[in-house]
Amino acid sequence: MGGDKDISQSPVPNPQPSQNLILNAERNDVTLASGEKRAEASDMERWASLIGGGALVLMGLRQASLRGVLTALAGGGLIYQGATKHSTIEQVQEAIGLNKPIKVEKTVTINKPADELYRYWHNFENLPTFMKHLKSVKVYNEKRSHWIANAPLGNNVEWDADILEDRENEFISWASVEGSDIENSGFVRFQKAPANRGTEVKVVLEYNPPGGTLTAIFAKLFGEEPEQQIGDELRRFKMLMEAGEIATTEGQPSGRK
Repeated sequence: MGGDKDISQSPVPNPQPSQNLILNAERNDVTLASGEKRAEASDMERWASLIGGGALVLMGLRQASLRGVLTALAGGGLIYQGATKHSTIEQVQEAIGLNKPIKVEKTVTINKPADELYRYWHNFENLPTFMKHLKSVKVYNEKRSHWIANAPLGNNVEWDADILEDRENEFISWASVEGSDIENSGFVRFQKAPANRGTEVKVVLEYNPPGGTLTAIFAKLFGEEPEQQIGDELRRFKMLMEAGEIATTEGQPSGRK
């Protein structure tokens, strides 16, 4: 779709992983490498590295691109670490950047005025209409809502979110509350498109996947790539707002509520 594009900058807060990793020398064998003490991986960590690395290699080989090559190389690194027992899962994640939150940024141009798009989106209970990863959203009040989403391996995750900033017909930002199953934040911006072509809708999301990094790896392996997912959902939003319905794979349209 010609209206879709990626935007590289994100103002969404970047939650940092914990820096308080404690290695108990009485419970782990210790080896010396480059003059520093490093904890030897447990059997469970080794197998997790081997399995996760294999998943990354397979995923990378499926992509005929530089990104696929880098993914396969990252998987090879995990396999090597698991085979040689030189590192814990946390150290491997730090080394190849797998413990970072997932960020997704997408923009679509919709041939509708900003106020109409804003009103529909602002009622979060409408979002599952075009966002397949959401099962339901319940709005409690002007600020707080409860979200239920599909998770890998047939599970669900739930969380409460608060609206942080709300500018009518322009901008909505939100974030999960403390203690949520899934930490996430994001915003949607509605901006007039050039040459009177409608409205540019930009969405930025950032989240820590439920179940940790390996869960995210397997989710990607089985076709749940976050960037592709959000892109598809914005395309469905465009179709819904412009045509009044979404053409499903079964050929049956799904209309606006």
